[in-house]
Amino acid sequence: MSPHLRKIGKITAWSVGSLVGAVAAYWGVAQVLSRIPVAAEATTEPATIPFFIRSNGVHTDLVMPVKTQYIDWSQQLPYSNTQAHDLSYDYVGVGWGDKGFYLDTPTWAELKASTAVRAGFWLGTTLMHATFYSEAELQPGPNCVPLHLTPAQYRRLIAYVEASFQRDAAGNFNWVPGHSYAEYDAFYEANSRYSILKTCNTWSNRGLKVCGQKASLWTPFDTGILYQYGR
Repeated sequence: MSPHLRKIGKITAWSVGSLVGAVAAYWGVAQVLSRIPVAAEATTEPATIPFFIRSNGVHTDLVMPVKTQYIDWSQQLPYSNTQAHDLSYDYVGVGWGDKGFYLDTPTWAELKASTAVRAGFWLGTTLMHATFYSEAELQPGPNCVPLHLTPAQYRRLIAYVEASFQRDAAGNFNWVPGHSYAEYDAFYEANSRYSILKTCNTWSNRGLKVCGQKASLWTPFDTGILYQYGR
């Protein structure tokens, strides 16, 4: 083998080894930090507002009642923005994530390297995903954690979620028409940038901290959140 080819081989081997090492380090740090708990806050106020953490196996939603005395989410997340237009669904789940992942990667098999790079390194924009749920879809299980919030906790969560949405000139959440996964969901433009340090699940985990619930110190994966609730 010529010196030139040997040099190329060494560079390639170093590059591949560095990438594998970085992925392994990231995974290892995530496993450790996701197991470190942040305790729920102590409160004497009655927790009367139903709230759920729901995972699809990869991504977590924070699920809230559509209508309470504190907010009517259907004013900014109208049922008419979904294909179903079904007003009987009493809960809405929200999640935050990379626009490329949401719109261009309906399955993991269709993930492109360019999408992953853009998402992982602050190069893409983000969306909010809103999904309406029926009560029957929110039964306790491996991927669904039922909780209750106090009014003060819920008001903090409302502020956190609202601040994640982009608004148009009229102050409305900026809907992205023509895109959905099924009949009961819709997408909206979001604030902030996605990265390997700030994923869809770190957004949910941060939301749990904001509203005083158990959370991981940091987790990019849904498993870190679910672990804190014995799932």
